[in-house]
Amino acid sequence: MVQVITIYNQSGGVMKTSLTMNLGYHLAQHTRKVLLIDMDPQASLTIFMGLEPSDLEQTVAESILNEAPLMIHRGIYGMDLLPSNIMLSAAEMQLTSVMAREWRLKRALEPILDDYDFILIDSPPSLGILSVLSLVASSYVLVPIQTQYKSYKGTELLLDSVRQVQDYVNPDLKIAGIVPTIYAASNAQDKAILGAIQEQLAKITQIYPPIPRATAFADASMEHQPLAVHSPSHAAVKVLESIAKSMEKLK
Repeated sequence: MVQVITIYNQSGGVMKTSLTMNLGYHLAQHTRKVLLIDMDPQASLTIFMGLEPSDLEQTVAESILNEAPLMIHRGIYGMDLLPSNIMLSAAEMQLTSVMAREWRLKRALEPILDDYDFILIDSPPSLGILSVLSLVASSYVLVPIQTQYKSYKGTELLLDSVRQVQDYVNPDLKIAGIVPTIYAASNAQDKAILGAIQEQLAKITQIYPPIPRATAFADASMEHQPLAVHSPSHAAVKVLESIAKSMEKLK
């Protein structure tokens, strides 16, 4: 059974896109069939995967708005990609007057669900309709939280938005866990926030090992490569591998 997982946080700069790409790669290395979906008009995932958004004639936007066939790009480091570009921003505005808009992504994905083991959705850094579409289409939500005070304090609002989706639209949505990100073990605030995440949030979901702060992620993204391809011996690769293995146990 396919697991559709949205990587979600209303804040930017918490590694949503890097997590989506890298976890997808590790799952693909485990012979899982993986589709990545870029639901952010900024199209960072599309760029990280080596596509130029402005060159794309069709993206996820057309499938959501007009029920166009999914334009999937196949075989990028063993993964498939449903890309995005700035047209998704225009689609977001048009969705305000569309009937049953919350269900549009879920309906668009129905014809291809049997083709994949995992579908990972990179959501935009907002609480808007594109994030709602992503959560409604998902069976799980995975939450990256930077180990900084501002990011941690936003967690209550984030979890409340997830609860609202569960209460009103998608009662089957579950939290797959929380991933502490951009963690600097030598920094006192990082250690304190990691401790708070582990103490407070472990009551409601799994807390994965922290992903260390590393310029290697930015370097790998510039080369359009997963970290394990760019820097196979980097310490973060083992962390990503362990998270991917845990995700395979989701039911």
